[in-house]
Amino acid sequence: MIFEKLLWAVKRHPFLYLTRFRLLSKNSNIQDIDAFDYNTLNKKPQIPSYFHDVNGRIFKGHTPNTDLEKVKQLGLWLKSNIKGGPGLSEPSEQALHTMLSGKGGVCSDMAQIFNNFCVINELAVREWGTTTAPFNKEFGGHSFNEVFIKELNKWVLVDISYNIMFYFDTDEPLSVIELYQIKRSGYKVIYKNFGEGDTVSLKIINKNYLNEGVTPFLICNYRNAIYDKYLAITRPYVPVFMTHFMIFLVHKSYHYRFPLDNYKRIFS
Repeated sequence: MIFEKLLWAVKRHPFLYLTRFRLLSKNSNIQDIDAFDYNTLNKKPQIPSYFHDVNGRIFKGHTPNTDLEKVKQLGLWLKSNIKGGPGLSEPSEQALHTMLSGKGGVCSDMAQIFNNFCVINELAVREWGTTTAPFNKEFGGHSFNEVFIKELNKWVLVDISYNIMFYFDTDEPLSVIELYQIKRSGYKVIYKNFGEGDTVSLKIINKNYLNEGVTPFLICNYRNAIYDKYLAITRPYVPVFMTHFMIFLVHKSYHYRFPLDNYKRIFS
């Protein structure tokens, strides 16, 4: 227990946090990020079999006709069956087992397993994170997803941890870029839960999305099979940040793209 707490403290140390961002970050633009999604490097046959088994449970007896309703059904099922808990950093199949047994899962774990379910259901998906500009070590960041909704012909932000989407002046949910463009123009956006009886406080929404200085980055080129392989070999013998660094050294790591802010100014 003491060793686990020590590893957690080391992993969360601001020096390692900043080092990771300096190594992995790239400045980008809105047009450039259109080329990235999770599905390109993670094909349906590569997704572990347990995800396919659970997916059958999620859509047993009913598969919605629209992408938006598929996303909502996935979100509702996952939220009702995952209590959350400590961060995992496990191979994806083991992470899903752990989360469904009620023993863990933070926002990044939720976003990563949601990616795999979207691939299975032929939904183009990608994962985002937020940090602060300038960097604030008290803000731990947040992870969420964006799904391309074919009937709307656009990317839509979806936060599976809270089952929320954002809106402006219509019933059409916003993309990540739309959310921050509207917010930075001084207009008010709203958020809605799509789960019956679910609520999330404005304090949490402001902290994770809307407070001054919050900035989004896109997580690109994440290869689920690669991380599953390395984590299966190294855990629990090697700290997770060292496993990620090994993957970085062999040029198979993910990276972060900042489409709205200069990451060099954020982490200088």
